[in-house]
Amino acid sequence: MKVILGVTGCIAAYKSALILRLLQEQGHDVIPVMTRSAEEFITPLTLEKLSGHRVITDLFEDHSPEILHISAARASDLLLVAPATANILAKFAAGLADDFLSTLYLSTTTPVVIAPAMNVEMWRHPATVSSVKTLWDRGVVFVDPESGYQACGERGEGRLADPARISSAVASVLQGTRSLEGKSVLVTAGPTIEDVDPVRFVSNRSSGKMGYALAAEAFNRGALVHLISGPTALDPPPGVKVTWVRSAKEMAEKAYSSFPSADIVVKAAAVADYTPVDVAAEKTKKGSSRWMLELQRTEDILLELGKRKDNQLLVGFAAESKNLVENATEKLQRKNLDLIVANDISQTGSGFEANYNQVVLVDREGLAEESPLLPKSQIAKQILDKVEVLLQRASTVSEESNES
Repeated sequence: MKVILGVTGCIAAYKSALILRLLQEQGHDVIPVMTRSAEEFITPLTLEKLSGHRVITDLFEDHSPEILHISAARASDLLLVAPATANILAKFAAGLADDFLSTLYLSTTTPVVIAPAMNVEMWRHPATVSSVKTLWDRGVVFVDPESGYQACGERGEGRLADPARISSAVASVLQGTRSLEGKSVLVTAGPTIEDVDPVRFVSNRSSGKMGYALAAEAFNRGALVHLISGPTALDPPPGVKVTWVRSAKEMAEKAYSSFPSADIVVKAAAVADYTPVDVAAEKTKKGSSRWMLELQRTEDILLELGKRKDNQLLVGFAAESKNLVENATEKLQRKNLDLIVANDISQTGSGFEANYNQVVLVDREGLAEESPLLPKSQIAKQILDKVEVLLQRASTVSEESNES
């Protein structure tokens, strides 16, 4: 495959040489493109010698009959920009084309992968968040920056993602939608309903949108998907096996019976924590001004799955209103999860019932990766991208263990 590597001007530009090498190891032909600012951090000569191609730096440097940014776009299979500054994100989002890289982006019809790198406050700035959201909506794949010590001396998210993560994302995109082929994925979604009597019930505000988006994305990646869904108003994703349940008890029974045959389990359902002690056979008539309803705890399905886990990769969700990462990390450890998706339910426009979400992905190594506010379909991509990284990591550890 032919990959165009765009490099923009920030301190992380020196890592582009390693990214280039990793892409070559995957068998790709890499053509470097640099902005003028990038040349302040790494010389074109370095990337030229590594790639075997002349580095394109100027929109007007070529005087051949062909239009270079058009021919380059048509001849490539993917555009990767790593590192990508806040400036280039804003240009891409706004459709500005005042240098070769931004003009190339507007001419590109192939997949685009972007790995941002910038100061933590620049990454969090509403303008950058807006740029990222705009590009996500267009289908751009992001390899989100990592947290840590930055060149400016501050700490926080904004560091360029590990080059191995970036090259892995490129490989996943170029493999198309078959990156989970051969895997069995179990997804739970939606609320449960706990009956009080034939008319009334106890439930929650879960719409099922996040779980359905995950099931659809897993199917698109070639997985065999089983969706266990509580009552929702959503149409099931095409090609996905669906099992309908109503109560927490039914959800538990179906999850336990399906768990042994799954490779990946994503428990996105909002299962009721409590259910009525007694369910009336007939409608309870209105009487006094108060009605005392006695509830009892339901079984913790995720905790039980963590106890039963063998080789499955187990993903849970944490809906929190404070201490997001701390509470999510504690839940991950206590329930023996591989990954937990935490979202702040106090934020307007995200979470329950909304079409958008903003999450933090926390893994067993304590790495917390925060997303901007994105459509749930894009959050699903981000979650499964992380799942694939964890699968690859587990596979590598297993191979090393066998060799030793």
